[in-house]
Amino acid sequence: MTHTVRPGAPAETDDILILGGGLAGLFTALRLAPRPVTVLAAAPIGEGASSAWAQGGIAAAMAPGDSVEKHVADTVAAGAGIVDEAIARLMAGEAAARVHDLLAYGVPFDRDLAGHLTLSREAAHSERRIVHVRGDMAGAAIMAALVAAVHRTASIRLVEGYVGERLVTEGSRVTGIVARRREGAGPAMRFPAQAVVLAVGGIGHLYEVTTNPVESEGSGLGMAARAGAVIADPEFVQFHPTAFAFGRDPAPLATEALRGEGATLINRSGERFMLKAHPLAELAPRDIVARAVHAEIAAGRGAFLDCRTAIGERFAEEFPTVYGYCRAAEIDPALEPIPVAPAAHFHMGGVLADRHGRTSLDGLWACGECASTGAHGANRLASNSLLEAIVFGARVAADVGKRFPSAVVMAPVAADEVGSRAASEEEEVTLLRRTMSAEVGVIRARAGLVDALATIARLEKRARAPRFRNMLATAKLVATAALARTESRGGHYRADFPDADPAWQHRTLMTLADAERIASPDRSLIAAT
Repeated sequence: MTHTVRPGAPAETDDILILGGGLAGLFTALRLAPRPVTVLAAAPIGEGASSAWAQGGIAAAMAPGDSVEKHVADTVAAGAGIVDEAIARLMAGEAAARVHDLLAYGVPFDRDLAGHLTLSREAAHSERRIVHVRGDMAGAAIMAALVAAVHRTASIRLVEGYVGERLVTEGSRVTGIVARRREGAGPAMRFPAQAVVLAVGGIGHLYEVTTNPVESEGSGLGMAARAGAVIADPEFVQFHPTAFAFGRDPAPLATEALRGEGATLINRSGERFMLKAHPLAELAPRDIVARAVHAEIAAGRGAFLDCRTAIGERFAEEFPTVYGYCRAAEIDPALEPIPVAPAAHFHMGGVLADRHGRTSLDGLWACGECASTGAHGANRLASNSLLEAIVFGARVAADVGKRFPSAVVMAPVAADEVGSRAASEEEEVTLLRRTMSAEVGVIRARAGLVDALATIARLEKRARAPRFRNMLATAKLVATAALARTESRGGHYRADFPDADPAWQHRTLMTLADAERIASPDRSLIAAT
């Protein structure tokens, strides 16, 4: 059994620390077994993880007629010119092996009567290559299986209910994490380590409308940036085009598999507006669909996902998660269209990580959504996110395990840190989220980005808690990179620069110091862009 630490200060931990209890973190821990490792998680493992909410599944070229090269080609096409093809090929090439790993952990992927994996198609995929569970339950099923596997694994020590606040560094080397109980009770604790793995998810809760759980507030990226790590592609934020417009926070989403099965997008007049937006219509890349949905809503025509003809009475059986959300909102998707809107969903940017998950700081690895490997470019291909988490989780485990084969038990100590986010800062958090949605969202422009950076600067002056400062650091990186990139590409759309510029066909690499220079009031870039 795992060594689960109950509420209170842990007496000891292991010298490999994984921050994050989602898919990337748990898969890394399992792949390190039997080498001892400690997982620090803000919530009980599996809870508060974006992976658990993933509806589509995992992309893997496993069908007759499909190939790794086709998967790579689709990934590169969706990524709008800046995908690292070597990384994409590595990821696609290891996909089938990682799916079989999940099967071994007990994930009940759908199969046909002959026992073969059932594969579906999603937007921008040229083949049916998505392995799923009961249509839209892949994330929950994967996480349930991994949580059970972790609880069976004696080498994994769980420290649940701790939120990371700061990376401890000695020069350019990371030597531990400062974390605090989630509810803010008790002192912050310094957890020493020989290796730290960031696997803390994305940045969705920097935005007012998001499909992400509350834990996805950019903490990992902010922590790494404040420690001096290089950040890659922070401007590229993917907005899911079909989140439910029910006023819930987070906003549930209507899986892309619905459109893969023939569901259409209509406005209040019943017009299929995607037919004139892109040759692939509803199966166009997500950024194009999101902007089209945004435009319909902005024009007052509304946007709705119509599943009546394509799915109809099969809805409850084939897509039970989405059906449950609809019925909770008193909508019957078999009989009436579902109101939808774009929502912050996935961050293509993150802490720069290589093919082994190594970052620019010694002793620090990153995997999952908080990392940026170059696999997604400017726009993630559907169902490549869970794939990236397991492929690079396995690679991080192999690299860290090889470098530190022998385990050392370490003793956490109380850290002299400022208190956690106070209730009085919730108003500031709300302002930040509203600003990011309005000015650094689906459509951006110079004036709004400059205004957003001014708001972030004002919030920084009165920010007290490390957790909020991490959020602000991440927001500043996204906004400054968006201001600097004077073109539109993938998930980054500038209304004042609506076309792609060949001069910008490269990844963004920057540090927090770079962002500070761009955001400075006397910086010429702000005056000139």
